[in-house]
Amino acid sequence: MSTQHPLASRKLMAFVGTQDSVKAKEFYTGILGLPLTYEDNFALAYDVQGVMLRVTKVEKVAVAPYTVLGWQVEDIAATGRALLEAGVQFERYPRLEQNELGIWNAPGGAKVAWFKDPDGNTLSIAQL
Repeated sequence: MSTQHPLASRKLMAFVGTQDSVKAKEFYTGILGLPLTYEDNFALAYDVQGVMLRVTKVEKVAVAPYTVLGWQVEDIAATGRALLEAGVQFERYPRLEQNELGIWNAPGGAKVAWFKDPDGNTLSIAQL
């Protein structure tokens, strides 16, 4: 008989830091269109398809040199164009061949594009 691990059946929460909650709110709510569920002195909380994203208010963001949040999308080109129209700028990486939208075709078949939030956190969209 196997024992289920205590977190295996629990819903995941995601966290990202912000030094400027006003700009973060404009970005995550206004540009990305995420539904804000509440805001307090500690964080902005969003419902992302049933997963809570807490944009935590911090004194100083320690920007990671890798992607911290990503979304799986059905049509990366359409999503990329919509994000561009909303004001998102996609990142360019010299060692990757990216198309005009900034989309990279990974060797395994995934398509990925990266962008940053106002605090410099790297986010992505991916078509798997």
